[in-house]
Amino acid sequence: MKKPVPKNKEIPLNPKKYIISKTDPRGVITYANDYFIQVCQYSKKELIGQPHNIVRHPDMPRIAFKLMWDTIKQNKDFKALVKNLAKDGRYYWVLTKFETVVDPITNEIVSYTAYRSAAPRKAIKEIIPIYKKLVELEKVGGMERSGEYLAKFLRDNNTTYEKFLDEITEGKSSLFDGMLKSIRGIFGFGR
Repeated sequence: MKKPVPKNKEIPLNPKKYIISKTDPRGVITYANDYFIQVCQYSKKELIGQPHNIVRHPDMPRIAFKLMWDTIKQNKDFKALVKNLAKDGRYYWVLTKFETVVDPITNEIVSYTAYRSAAPRKAIKEIIPIYKKLVELEKVGGMERSGEYLAKFLRDNNTTYEKFLDEITEGKSSLFDGMLKSIRGIFGFGR
């Protein structure tokens, strides 16, 4: 008999593998690589056609996704530390880079590609209390309240979200960009 998997336990990620997915402009999954399927434990059939928030963990503040959507809809890349939820109730932390794919003729967004790698432990430790505070604020004051808190946090620390992410990931966020160039070439994604 198979032993039940304890919920709320972290899934360790292979630091040499990448989770890759593509969505349409509304965030509906159109592609999931084998490692994504393995980690999140949904089948390809269960993932394709579903909103990407199928793996959204309740510990993630909604303001983080608003910031992401506001950025990628402007055809700008976006990086984030994300806690995702697997089908069996376990979770996994990823350093994610979202890229926008634009039709060169119509100049309209046709898809988004997300590349994910194992998040650095130090970064996870630093982001958890911030995300926890943002989620608490969202419960009482919605995204407006958490957005105000995040903006003040960044202002008080004289930084931007991207610079803060680079700092807590000890530059791995920037190194991640270089590695993605070769991955994009292999899979034919991105620019």
